[in-house]
Amino acid sequence: MITIKDIAKMAGVSPSTVSRVISNHPRISRETSVKVRQIMKEHNYHPNIMAKSLVSKTTQTLGIMLPRPAEELFQNYFFGELLRGIMSHATRMNYEVLLSTESTSGNGLDAISRLVYGRRVDGIMLLSSRREDPHIVFLEEERFPFVLIGRSETHPDAPMVDNDNVQTAYDATSHLIAQGHARIGFVSGPPEFTLSHDRMTGYAKAMEDAQLPTHSDWILEGEYLQDSGFRAMSLFMSLPNRPTAIVVIDDHVAFGVLRALDELGYRVPEDISVVSFNNIALSELASPPLSSIDIGTYQLGYSAVQLLLKIIQGDEGAISPNPIIIPHRLMVRESSLYTLPRQI
Repeated sequence: MITIKDIAKMAGVSPSTVSRVISNHPRISRETSVKVRQIMKEHNYHPNIMAKSLVSKTTQTLGIMLPRPAEELFQNYFFGELLRGIMSHATRMNYEVLLSTESTSGNGLDAISRLVYGRRVDGIMLLSSRREDPHIVFLEEERFPFVLIGRSETHPDAPMVDNDNVQTAYDATSHLIAQGHARIGFVSGPPEFTLSHDRMTGYAKAMEDAQLPTHSDWILEGEYLQDSGFRAMSLFMSLPNRPTAIVVIDDHVAFGVLRALDELGYRVPEDISVVSFNNIALSELASPPLSSIDIGTYQLGYSAVQLLLKIIQGDEGAISPNPIIIPHRLMVRESSLYTLPRQI
């Protein structure tokens, strides 16, 4: 069996240099790295990760804490795109990824403590944040490397990668206002999630700045599921003074909105306009194509891995009191392209 010493001899370098190549050490030149990896490939050499982890006390594995049971999570295409960004950079840096999920009771502390105390991963990514988040409390107390994709109200100095979700919702709502709408509803997510709170804030601020009223009947909370959007429309469209446009927390929820409106016999955007978030690939294939805020989902995942690896490697400059903000843009499609008369 070929060993690391054999690879070093063939490459004309030391075994420690080969180890650094395997670990993507930044001080190894590209020329040396390419040469060593080519020899490894020619001789079908694969490092013994278990032995390496015992020596280096690292696992070359990143943990991902999913925010809800997997059977619900993977119904939403947003998380697939987020994981694609995570996997892309993790694989590039020779890291494996381990997924863990909350139980149906929503208690993820058991799962996350097993990852930390069992030293099964070198760092953890949290894919969402509750307004009171025990995961962040636990990880900070344990001084364990982690990154939050999202925003924490109670731990503002935690390492975070996020969008400006107040501004994203403000922009979505302002687009509908510019189309002449004054009665605009909001289909939100679970109120305990920071994302839901921030987008609700942006919606309310846009309405206030335009001196337009909001009503409790025009705001509905639910899950990040199609069924939530479907149920919301059944309620909205029965109101005597119903909205003429709605902002929806998530594209997946918006698909339920469009399905309900079609079954109820309403036309989009002629009877009601719709704008959503995430701009997943299926948004432009919806009927009609869905106007959506592109939040750079792939880049969120990719940047989170970059930040987490810097923290794991002890880069003191990696942790900033300000989150990394991924820019967004509104993708205007047919679901909101209907200008109402100004007298509404």
